[in-house]
Amino acid sequence: MSVLIDKPDLQIDEVAAVARDRVAVDVSDQAVERIAKSRALVERWVAEERVIYGITTGFGALSDTRISKDQTRELQRNILLSHAAGVGDPLPDEVVRAIMAVRLHDISMGYAGVRLETFQQLLALLNAGICPVVPEKGSVGASGDLAPTSHLCLVLIGEGEAFYKGRRMAGAAALKKAGLKPITLEAGEGLALVNGTQVMTGLQALVVHDARGLAKMADIACAMSLEVLMGSDAEFDPKIHLVRPHPGQVDAADNMRRLTQNSPIIKSHEGCSRVQDAYTLRCSPQIHGATRDAIRHVKQVVEIEINSTTTNPLIFTDSEDFKLGGNFHGQPLALTADYLAMGLAELANISERRVERLVNPQLSELPPFLVVEEGLNSGFMIAQYTAAALVSENKVLAHPASVDSIPTSANKEDHVSMGTIAARQCRDIMDNTAHVIAVELLCAAQAVDLVSRQKGLLPGKGTQAAWQAIRKKIAYLDSDRQLSHDIEAMAAMVRSGEILDAVEAAVGELK
Repeated sequence: MSVLIDKPDLQIDEVAAVARDRVAVDVSDQAVERIAKSRALVERWVAEERVIYGITTGFGALSDTRISKDQTRELQRNILLSHAAGVGDPLPDEVVRAIMAVRLHDISMGYAGVRLETFQQLLALLNAGICPVVPEKGSVGASGDLAPTSHLCLVLIGEGEAFYKGRRMAGAAALKKAGLKPITLEAGEGLALVNGTQVMTGLQALVVHDARGLAKMADIACAMSLEVLMGSDAEFDPKIHLVRPHPGQVDAADNMRRLTQNSPIIKSHEGCSRVQDAYTLRCSPQIHGATRDAIRHVKQVVEIEINSTTTNPLIFTDSEDFKLGGNFHGQPLALTADYLAMGLAELANISERRVERLVNPQLSELPPFLVVEEGLNSGFMIAQYTAAALVSENKVLAHPASVDSIPTSANKEDHVSMGTIAARQCRDIMDNTAHVIAVELLCAAQAVDLVSRQKGLLPGKGTQAAWQAIRKKIAYLDSDRQLSHDIEAMAAMVRSGEILDAVEAAVGELK
């Protein structure tokens, strides 16, 4: 199996497959032809000594400085060295691989003016499993993700550092071990390699990919909690949602209705004195649904960006011309990353409130902190603290990065997007949210055990499948043990999709 990297409709799922499953990347003959034609134009213009930004001039505020033909190679090498000014921990391998995939797609469209040899070198790095060391901080999200992409592309010329077969080493050493040689960049190539939105796009593509599964897991956790809190399934009635037909709301309600269908627990208290459930149960389709709509919108924006070219200048072979523009500005992605971050934070907010209802005997019919012999045992008391801490951290991280801007390059670049910061914050919020939902699933599964043991009642077909999948890996808590292990094990199950797979095998694919 391989992914044709130049296809005009590259999907987020395909980027994720390259990034995580190390699916090989290939390129069509048409892309090779496009790359060759655009490069031929650049070389002709250099021979003619035309003034072209970044090809025969300096960069940013130094764009008025002319560069002679015999200095073009040095200029392209210098841009990578000087712009590799990132700091912080390296981005995870999967993120760097996603960035490389999106960068390759951009070059394959034939607007960058990069040589085929350079394109093939980046392609070979990806397929060989060489992962450049890319510090996560240093991009302001305009003029492209200059610092991180410079670190990435240094390895092409035998500089920088890379991870290869689990070891961190010099870029030149990684190339040699993989049977590759450093290349020398020619006119315009350094700028074309680093000028674009690929870092924020790669980051956000993986977040969107995971967010879709996390939204389903939030529905599963909520359905389990609703049952053991003796909630009603009336709030999932399609009639309610068809008169306010936001797509995400309709889908979430349908998922939770199917998950709890024919639940003996729910049937056991039909006609009870409670009139309405708390908002965290009754309004869950509306709240989960709004996040689902955010995910849907952000997916659309990210897939447009994946299939765009965001370098500058742009080479147009049909008219034998170049254009200077601002496709490298990350504003579309900055705004959507902030939007998605808030949506994911809300999934954590409502999940933590359901956890509180599960562990608080004043809000449920369950034992205090979901454990027998309370007092001697603290049960899930501190698990709720952990969820509360993560939710509070999310509120800090959800401050929108996109509303900030600091001028750079001697005020030549006087508005920047901070889109890469927004994407990193969004990724951190998603990780926190996955852990909060993991805590809810732990508590809900414990409550299912308690209800089944005390009342002989089982949950619906879908939620019962989730409970059984959980119990294959995580035991019932009969007395206190170190809960961090359980939380991490549950978070791993959330990420792997094994709970979701079990549920969908029982009730069909969730929306």
